[in-house]
Amino acid sequence: MNYLIYFLLMLILPVIAQLGVTLTYKKYSKVASSRGYTAEQVARQILDSNGLSHIRIERVHGNLSDHYSPNEGVVRLSDSVYGSRSIAAIGVAAHECGHACQHAEQYAPMEMRSKIVPVVNICSQFWHIVFVIGLTMVNTPIVANIGIYMFMAVVLFQIVTLPTELNASYRAMRTLEGQYILEADEVPKAKKVLTAAAMTYVTALVTSLLHLLTLVMRVRGNDD
Repeated sequence: MNYLIYFLLMLILPVIAQLGVTLTYKKYSKVASSRGYTAEQVARQILDSNGLSHIRIERVHGNLSDHYSPNEGVVRLSDSVYGSRSIAAIGVAAHECGHACQHAEQYAPMEMRSKIVPVVNICSQFWHIVFVIGLTMVNTPIVANIGIYMFMAVVLFQIVTLPTELNASYRAMRTLEGQYILEADEVPKAKKVLTAAAMTYVTALVTSLLHLLTLVMRVRGNDD
């Protein structure tokens, strides 16, 4: 019964979180900022005001494919964000600039996340193969546990990612309000968009922890 509950939660929680961010973004993407700035203009203002005039802003295809690339020194804004004057788009752009500021300040969780990326990439690709081999073909918990440890590296990455994302959103809201980019009544609307986006990371972590629990239970069940 526990397996079934965990499995259903792992299926349902990400869907709810993604639906929340999609609906929230869609709602406030129709509400234009009264100051009339585009998301690209806001991003440029935030970067320049933080001494990051060397960081480029580029347009990237896709919907909500916005991201900051620390290796390239580029903030990339998606088609639906780049030229938009909506409160939602401005919030997203400010969030990505928050990551650029984190990188410039060597924000500890972001630095740690960058350092473990190579290991996490390997673990995320092969942990399930190692786990299945240990559980079936080899039939020994030692190999299965190695697969679990590899998956734990993925969970660690998500744990470090969460404060990185929350801090970027905090920086974004502080900047949008402090630099008067949004009106006072528009700030809470942008916050709703970023909060909904943050919930996808919270949900991803919770889902992975549930998955980790089921893996441990599975190995222990085999031992018994």
